[in-house]
Amino acid sequence: MSDPADPSKSHGRLSIRASAKPRDLMEEPRLVKGAWVAKVITLFPEAFPGTLGLSLTGKALDFGLWRLETIDLRPFGEGRHRNVDDTPAGGGAGMVLRPDVVDAALRQAREGTPMDRARWPVIYLSPRGLPFDQATARRLASTDGITLLCGRFEGVDQRVLDHHRIEEISLGDFVLTGGEIAAQALLDATVRLLPGVLGNAASTEEESFSDGLLEHPHYTRPATWEGQEIPAVLQSGNHAEIAKWRRAEAEALTQARRPDLWEKRGK
Repeated sequence: MSDPADPSKSHGRLSIRASAKPRDLMEEPRLVKGAWVAKVITLFPEAFPGTLGLSLTGKALDFGLWRLETIDLRPFGEGRHRNVDDTPAGGGAGMVLRPDVVDAALRQAREGTPMDRARWPVIYLSPRGLPFDQATARRLASTDGITLLCGRFEGVDQRVLDHHRIEEISLGDFVLTGGEIAAQALLDATVRLLPGVLGNAASTEEESFSDGLLEHPHYTRPATWEGQEIPAVLQSGNHAEIAKWRRAEAEALTQARRPDLWEKRGK
């Protein structure tokens, strides 16, 4: 396999704009020292940063609180047409991403990263993976960074997953056409937990799943809307009673909508 031209693209602090200023004189993106890094291997690098470039995660990306690097899988493909897939062994529908192609991309992504999987997980987004949850997001946010492999077609050759000790994670019991949307969801859930991204650390303390419960309902102005009023306790100024009300509402919602979570709390 010939060495591809550098297929990676890094999304950092500055957006690219037309400028008459020579490129070598333009300011290079600056990063906060020790910033969390996400490397995404994909056939569609143009899908990133997508919604990750908006709102709080986008501002954090601009300010260098985290970095996103996409690695285009296509240049690692075989032959004139840069084929990345082949027919499944044993027959069947669809195509499977080749192990040698994926291996080459993973080796590039590995450059400059710790070998310790606890510090730098490598994850394949797959419907057969372990369920993604808030605890997993917190674990990933505590690492130095992650590498995500976005699948396509029928999946990825099992041998390369085993060889690189890749962790498989699923967003739920459904199937997407590829891993890019799943990767963005996983990154959003993780990046928002990084220090400084939300601004107010307390924002994550009472939200759904933070304490094994769904979050309580929220209200804001106007005080009366369509004949419905904000619960009086929330306008009382009694913080102890407000906390008690919110806890009761969270417990009631969890029991009704997620009995599986409620059962876990009782164990």
